[in-house]
Amino acid sequence: MKPLYGPSFGSYPADDVAWLLKDLSHVRLEAPTEEREAAIQAGRAHYAESLPVEYQPGPEYRRLFHKALDASAERIAYATGLVTEMILAERGPGMVLASLARAGTPVGILLRRWARFAHGLDVPHYTLSIVRGRGIDTEALRYLAEHHDPASVMFVDGWTGKGAITRELAAALAPLPFPSDLAVLADPGRCTSLYGTRDDYLIPSACLNSTVSGLVSRTVLNDDLIGPGDFHGAKFYADLADDDVSALFLDAVCARFADVAERVAKDLPGLRSADRTPDWSGWEAVHRCAHADGIDDLNLVKPGIGETTRVLLRRVPWKVLVREDAGPEVTHIRLLADERGVPVIDVESDRFPYACMGFIHPRFGKGAVQ
Repeated sequence: MKPLYGPSFGSYPADDVAWLLKDLSHVRLEAPTEEREAAIQAGRAHYAESLPVEYQPGPEYRRLFHKALDASAERIAYATGLVTEMILAERGPGMVLASLARAGTPVGILLRRWARFAHGLDVPHYTLSIVRGRGIDTEALRYLAEHHDPASVMFVDGWTGKGAITRELAAALAPLPFPSDLAVLADPGRCTSLYGTRDDYLIPSACLNSTVSGLVSRTVLNDDLIGPGDFHGAKFYADLADDDVSALFLDAVCARFADVAERVAKDLPGLRSADRTPDWSGWEAVHRCAHADGIDDLNLVKPGIGETTRVLLRRVPWKVLVREDAGPEVTHIRLLADERGVPVIDVESDRFPYACMGFIHPRFGKGAVQ
C-alpha cells in the first residue's frame, strides 16, 4: 500500500504527514457508546473494530478549548523544542518521525516543524496505528523499513497514561530492527526517557477528537475490512470541516517557537544529563486505585488528563478522580463530567501522580465488583 496525504485524506498539508492507513471513509463503523462498551467488555468485540460516535462540543466547551490553547501554547512549544532536540541527539539529522495515530499525529507535526524552524531540516513524518492488545501495524513498519533505515526512526505519541502503549510498542518491536524508545510531550506515567515534562498537564489536542487531529478518526483494525497487505484503517470526516481546529492548534503552538528557543537551548543540557530512567510509578498508582475500587481489569482505569478526557468523550464513564490541587488544568474534565452526569471525586495529592484519573463503567466487566 501507499501512504495517504491531505487534502484527499485528512486536513493537514501533504508535507506535514504521510498517513500509513487504509481509507475507510466510505464504511459506517460508528456504534452507540453503550452498545459498543457492552460488546467490548463482554469480549464480543475489540475496541478497535468499531468507532465511537464523534462528540461534537457545545459553545462553552469550545470556549474552554480556545482558552486552554491560549494558556498552554508556550508550554507546549517549549516541550516540543526539548523533545525534538533530544530526538536529534539520539537519531541525528537523518531522523524519521513515526507518530502513533491519532493522538501522536499533531505532536509529530509539531516536532517536524521545530526541526525545520531551529535547524532547517525537512524531517520525514509518518503516522501509523498501534492497537492495545493487537500490536503495531506490521504493514506500516514494512513500508518504513523499505524506505528508511529502521535505526533512524523515532516513535512519537502525545502523552503517557499508565504506560500500556509504551509496553505494547516495546513488545511489538522486540524482534524487529526498530528501536523501541518512545518520545512524548508529557510523561506523567514515568514510563519513557524522552519527554518534554513529566507533569500531567493539559495538551489541548486531547480536548477534542478528529477536529483537532486532521479530521481523521481513531484507527480501526477489523478483519472484515483490513486484509493481508493492508494498513490499519481510519476514516476522514470531511463533513466536519467547518469545525476543524487542527491548523489552529498547530499554528498557535508554532507561533511561540521563537519565544521559547533560548530557554530550550539553556535547559536542554540539564534535561539530557538528568536521570530520566522510567520508574513506572504511574502504573503502580493505577494498580492501587483499581484495587481500592475492586477492579481487576486495568483497561478500565485511564490516568492523566489526556486519557480521562478520552473516557469522557468516547466511553461509558463511571467516575473521575481529581487531585485536589489540579486547578484549571481539569476545568474541561469537570465540564464534560457534569454534562454526562459522572461524579467527580477530589483526592489528596499524596501518592497520586496524575491530575486526574477516569474510570470506565465496570457494569459489563467480568472482573468488576458490582
